[in-house]
Amino acid sequence: MGQSQKVSSGRSGTGIAGGVTARERPSPGALRLANVLGTALLLAMVAGQVASGLQPRPILLTSVVVLLLAAAALAFGTAAHGFPRVAAAFGAAVLTGYAAEWIGIKTGLPFGDYGYTDVLWPRLGGVPVIVALAWGGMGLAAHAAAAAASPASRAGRIVLGALALTAWDLFLDPQMIRLDLWVWHDPGPYRGIPISNFVGWLVVSSLVMALIDTVVAVPDARGSGLVAIYTVMAVMEVIGFAAVFDPPDPLVAVVGGIGMGLFAVLAWWRRWRR
Repeated sequence: MGQSQKVSSGRSGTGIAGGVTARERPSPGALRLANVLGTALLLAMVAGQVASGLQPRPILLTSVVVLLLAAAALAFGTAAHGFPRVAAAFGAAVLTGYAAEWIGIKTGLPFGDYGYTDVLWPRLGGVPVIVALAWGGMGLAAHAAAAAASPASRAGRIVLGALALTAWDLFLDPQMIRLDLWVWHDPGPYRGIPISNFVGWLVVSSLVMALIDTVVAVPDARGSGLVAIYTVMAVMEVIGFAAVFDPPDPLVAVVGGIGMGLFAVLAWWRRWRR
């Protein structure tokens, strides 16, 4: 019996102390359907990323990719944790990300002084809805990667998950600045992005990971689909910055690839060992 199974067996409460109960688990047919749906949505996301990378102004496709990401995360999360838990975890991550973005554009905290351009719609309180959904989709994926790497430690899952989600922003911010989706009023050393942005991401991501970890309870070994989302995103971003975007940006491809790649490799390595 694996370590994560030992932790979850014999516990039936809620929160991190409790595993996913038999009542909450999807039936075998629903489990297969959730995984098939998640795989189809993930493949559609890849197709959308490829198409957006070939477009000179891929704003609409960028939003479609995020919607597919969120839907794939919900589908794979349902297979791992059951729909009620994953929907609650997704909602918590979305609301936390939205609140952080709203506070950020109003006060400059915790990320730094930035603002959205008039490109992304719809918005709530000045924050594009699609941005909040991205926090939810990648929040679930980063947590799954962290849970695979450190299944028995709540602190480890939160810390690794926060670092894994922040590593995604090594790609995200340079790409969104290229598309003129937001601007930094006080540019910094990494492709115009200040260091305060990544500090803020670590803070917000830690809260997102703590909330997700509490809601989904003891991580289930069937979270491979969510880890696949994280891995595919890393690979596609590396390819995009290295060879597809015009002009390419080898620095971002290398830095982001090392950042996200480290957590993806660690997650799969630990999962294979078990």
